[in-house]
Amino acid sequence: MNAPAPAPTPIDLDAWPRRAHFEFYRRRVPCTYSITTELDVTLLAEALRGSRRKTYLAQIWALSTVVNRHEEFRMCLTASGAPAVRPVVHPAFTVFNPERETFACVWAPHDPDFGAFHEVAAPLLAEHARATELFPQGEPPADTFDVSSLPWASFTGFNLNIGGGWDHLAPIFTLGRYTEREGRVLLPLAVQVHHAAADGFHTARLVNEVQALVADPSWLGDGPES
Repeated sequence: MNAPAPAPTPIDLDAWPRRAHFEFYRRRVPCTYSITTELDVTLLAEALRGSRRKTYLAQIWALSTVVNRHEEFRMCLTASGAPAVRPVVHPAFTVFNPERETFACVWAPHDPDFGAFHEVAAPLLAEHARATELFPQGEPPADTFDVSSLPWASFTGFNLNIGGGWDHLAPIFTLGRYTEREGRVLLPLAVQVHHAAADGFHTARLVNEVQALVADPSWLGDGPES
């Protein structure tokens, strides 16, 4: 992750179906929107109870896997302000320091294999659990997207107000505390999206694909606890 991020591929505007939408929400009516939903993670939670894998990292990996399936969630801007797509993006995620009541932001490379991702990411949680810097690994790479967790509260709505964030096209995810209802385990998930990058259709598809992934946690595997 210390190497420079691979160069993004510029989008062919003449062939891009969303060109008019991008230009409208980038220039004329720049805006972001958020969706808060609940994921049914009953089977994932059950599998994790018998696993040595970390719940938080399983959630992050599921998000990263679906984000990397879709170009609209790997978008960025070139130096000239034109839209482009990164070949891969990596999750940056928060680690809470309970003694200071602050958090650090760390990141790990995305890996299509959850076990390989867990092997790299789990030591980061332990290493930086008492970090005193916001970015203990240094400035985040350009090809990251953000995930944060609020394990102290189960919420039904969450919104970020990003001042001057019109160039930030990457999605932002916030996870909440599990809640149980009618025998199901539910995970609050908030998704913040730049409308120039993705419409409601795209975000709904992302949420539905994450739901499908956590509903079949056969990818979880098992391994030594880090």
